[in-house]
Amino acid sequence: MPTAIITLVLTYVCVQYLTGDKGFFSQESRDRDLVVKEQQLAQLKTERADLEARAKYLRTDNLSKDLLEERARVLLGLSEPKAYVIRGPIVQNANS
Repeated sequence: MPTAIITLVLTYVCVQYLTGDKGFFSQESRDRDLVVKEQQLAQLKTERADLEARAKYLRTDNLSKDLLEERARVLLGLSEPKAYVIRGPIVQNANS
């Protein structure tokens, strides 16, 4: 009886070693995931650097009037300095 239990436990451990989440055969998928995550990290780092630069120029001690005007246009829905966007009522779908 103990031999059968030890055999079952060893079989289970071997199967998990080969096919589990961190098993031998899943190494390629983990490598692909790592490459994708590294690309996302690089993209987020560049986005963060851009946002930090914009935030630096929007502070009161170092205010860029052009950047402030651009952000105001985006937030207010203006496309050009003399143009206005008129938004209609929001209609919700009956299915949602």
